[in-house]
Amino acid sequence: MAKFKSDIEIARKAKMKPIAKVLAKINIPDTSTSFSPMGRHIAKINFEFIEKLKKKKNGNLILVTAITPTPAGEGKTTTSVGLSDGLNKIKKKSIVCLREPSLGPSFGMKGGAAGGGYAQVVPMEQINLHFTGDFHAITSAHNLLSAMIDNHIYWGNKLTIDEKKIVWKRVMDMNDRALRFIDINTNGVAKDFKRVDGFDITVASEVMAIFCLSKDLKDLEKKIGNITIAYNKNGDPIYAKDINAHGPMTVLLKEAIRPNVTQTLENNPAIIHGGPFANIAHGCNSIIATKTALKLADYVVTEAGFGADLGAEKFLNIKCRKAGLTPSCVVIVATVRALKMHGGVEKNDLKYENVDALKKGLINLERHIENIKKFGLNPIIAINHFVLDTKKEIKTIFDFCKNLKVEVSECQHWSKGSKGTEDLAKKVVKICKSSKKSKFKFLYKDNLKLWDKIDLIAKQIYRADKITASDEVKEQLAIFEKNGFAHLPVCIAKTQYSFSTDPKLKGAPLNHEIPIREVRLSSGAEFIVAVCGSIMTMPGLPKTPAADYIKLNKRGEIEKMGDIEWCVKRLQFIRLSGFTVTQMSWICDMEVAIETTLFRAEKHNQSPAPVRPQRVKQSHSFLSAKKSSNVSHP
Repeated sequence: MAKFKSDIEIARKAKMKPIAKVLAKINIPDTSTSFSPMGRHIAKINFEFIEKLKKKKNGNLILVTAITPTPAGEGKTTTSVGLSDGLNKIKKKSIVCLREPSLGPSFGMKGGAAGGGYAQVVPMEQINLHFTGDFHAITSAHNLLSAMIDNHIYWGNKLTIDEKKIVWKRVMDMNDRALRFIDINTNGVAKDFKRVDGFDITVASEVMAIFCLSKDLKDLEKKIGNITIAYNKNGDPIYAKDINAHGPMTVLLKEAIRPNVTQTLENNPAIIHGGPFANIAHGCNSIIATKTALKLADYVVTEAGFGADLGAEKFLNIKCRKAGLTPSCVVIVATVRALKMHGGVEKNDLKYENVDALKKGLINLERHIENIKKFGLNPIIAINHFVLDTKKEIKTIFDFCKNLKVEVSECQHWSKGSKGTEDLAKKVVKICKSSKKSKFKFLYKDNLKLWDKIDLIAKQIYRADKITASDEVKEQLAIFEKNGFAHLPVCIAKTQYSFSTDPKLKGAPLNHEIPIREVRLSSGAEFIVAVCGSIMTMPGLPKTPAADYIKLNKRGEIEKMGDIEWCVKRLQFIRLSGFTVTQMSWICDMEVAIETTLFRAEKHNQSPAPVRPQRVKQSHSFLSAKKSSNVSHP
């Protein structure tokens, strides 16, 4: 009987090439001055080589973003990898530029960030775990600053730091809600020093943001030195450079700051570097990585985290502003499943055709299209195809996009790799050739007041009626402006699941408010963070985290599914089998049974036992006989 291969099984079967051969595709010579191997299949590009690229012409920058995320899945990273492979397949030199995965989601709920199916970057396990140690270096540099702050106070507090006005927390690369607030008790020289501290997740660290927004090592050290760590008794800001932390922190980052290069399943180059979240940070990979790729390839495919309202807005307003970048094309990823959820369909009912719900959900896609157009860009829609998508549903999206005069492409990269994105690649090339006609612009100017910048984003992007904030927040913004930070862009931290601050509000909600709970100054990264609603910068683990099922098997291989492995694989196989809607009735019964088992297990915080419905057992031969030759995304 045919067996469906999971992402990790596909990755293990990958025929990877030595990294030198992958780098040769983009004209990086096999010399010690060009790159440093990190094993056989990963390398770090040397700054000596990057310096030589400065006079080269830039290629086309392609931003991949998505509709508002749902439990149904969208597939932004998978599409980014698939598109880059597709561009290479049609003989265009392309590099995909991605963020590094955080251990928090890997062991929490979201999973890894290496793509999926036959549109992955490899070695997948290494990428999703420690990779080249960049995140550990960032964590160490951040916490070195924390240690030096407390040490300065311990040895007499020469700078008269106000213990109640220390704004620098600690970080770790793991979801641990118990560490959001902690008490510190340090026996000082003059007196006992007590204060409340806490941890954020590493991807929310300002050091991570600086890491991704720096142009080179010198710029990195300068930005680190400008981090505001506290205020003194007179209310004046104290910076990292004031306690001489910028030098040793840069030393810890000197290797990490070099871009990492690996490969896709089709042996095309992939640069993976930096990894801030878009719901609590600016959500883009490093400027160094993107700019290096633009010198090495004709087309660079990169992504911004979560939906276009979060990731794309920050990519365009923050990253492009800081780096002087102009995208040639924007791809918005959508799925029939996710759009039906935005139209009110429950997850268990997504398997059934529902054109009416799809039409209702298209309002979410429409809003993202409108938002991208506000930047002077005309996007293309990539439909990440699932096997149960019907012709009527696909046609509905095509007709909808046609009415909006927006290009659209149906993609099957998950199951077919580059063959499934040839059409998208050709259309993207066409858009890039005409991109000179685009009138890219930022949403706001630097001289706008901070409150007005936040208000404009809330109204223009999120369609809120207004923003609200306490007097304390408004006063803090006034202090930022008084201290010379009025010109900085703003970074909105809020839930990724809705245009509003209520994650339950799907579609395109109107008549809502955006409450600003807190504002934070990132003077090193050079932006202001506005924390909205109930979003946390230290996430917690779900009731049943992925960590419950992660283990090593007898062969020493990583297993992610544990006791539920058979159930999920069986379900995935059935979804991949290519049945018509009329043939799906008994299969749907099985899917509901498995999903019900998963739900019950999660509800009671238990490890679910394998489910083997009798009807599935009786249908093994039928499943084998019905194996589709046109497999798509499960």
